[in-house]
Amino acid sequence: MSVTSDLQLQNHGRRWPEPRATLRLIKPVTWFPPMWAYISGVVSSGVNPSDNWFLVALGVILAGPVVCGMSQAANDWCDRHVDAINEPERPIPSGRIPGRWGLYIALAMTVLGVIAGYQLGPWGFGATLLAITAAWAYSAEPVRAKKSGIWGPGLCGLAYETLPWITGAAVVSAGAPGAEVILIAVLYGLGAHGIMTLNDFKAIAGDRAMGLRSLPVMLGPERAAKVACVVMAVPQVAVIGLLAFWDKPLHALGVAAMLAVQLGAMRVLLRDPEGKTPWYQGMGILFYISGMMITAIALRTVGG
Repeated sequence: MSVTSDLQLQNHGRRWPEPRATLRLIKPVTWFPPMWAYISGVVSSGVNPSDNWFLVALGVILAGPVVCGMSQAANDWCDRHVDAINEPERPIPSGRIPGRWGLYIALAMTVLGVIAGYQLGPWGFGATLLAITAAWAYSAEPVRAKKSGIWGPGLCGLAYETLPWITGAAVVSAGAPGAEVILIAVLYGLGAHGIMTLNDFKAIAGDRAMGLRSLPVMLGPERAAKVACVVMAVPQVAVIGLLAFWDKPLHALGVAAMLAVQLGAMRVLLRDPEGKTPWYQGMGILFYISGMMITAIALRTVGG
C-alpha cells in the first residue's frame, strides 16, 4: 500500500481539525528563535523599546506565532508523506487534521502574516514578504530547498535569525540598521545552519526514503554532527573577534564564555549524535542565544 493511500485511510471520517492537533501543527516550541532574534534586533538598535512598544509587540507576534507558525504548517503539509514514515502520529498523517486542512491553515496564516506585516511599515512589510517567501521556498516544490542539506538549513538559519534581527532593528529605527548590526545578524544566521542540521537527525529514515539529501543522510550522523558543531562555533568565534575589535572586551568575554559551555556540550553530543541531539537542542542552544543577547547589548553603542 502506498504512503498516499495510508494517509487517505487515516482520516477516520473526521471533517474538521482537532484543536490540539492544530496547535501542534504550528509548533509553539519553534516560535522562540525568531522572536528572540527580533528582540535582539530591537536591543541592538539602541532605540528605547518603550517608545515603540506597539511595533515591538507586533513584530514579536508576527515573527513567532504568525510567520514561524505558518512555516511549520506549510512544512508539515509539504512533508506529510515523509512524516508518515518518520512520525506517523503527527497531526496530518495521523488524520487528526484531515483532508487539505493543513494546506488551508498554512495559506490562511500566510494572508494574516501579510496583513500584520503591512502594519510595520515598509521595512517590516518587506521583511515579512521575504520571510513568507523563504518559508514556502524551503518546503514547497518546485524549489523545496529542504531537499538540500546545504541550502535548506542555510535558508532556515537566515530566515529564523538574520532576517528577524535586521527587521527588529530597522522597524524601531525607521531606517536601515548599521553595517555592524547587519554583519552580526548574518553571522548568527550562518551559525544557525548547524542548529537546523541537528533537526534533521530525527528524520533520517524518511528523508532517505523520499530522496531528501539532508546532511545526516549524505554524511552519516557522526560526520554531520561534526559539521554542525563547526558551523555553530565558527561564526561565534568571529563575533568574539569583532566585539574585541570594537572595544567591547567584556561583551567578547561573555560570548566566549557562552561558546565554551557549548563546546563542552558538543563533546557530549559527538559521543552519540542521534541519541544526544534532543539533549543538545535543549541545553546547548540556550547558550547560543544567550550570546546573541550579549552581542545585541554591545551593539547599542557600536558605530554611528
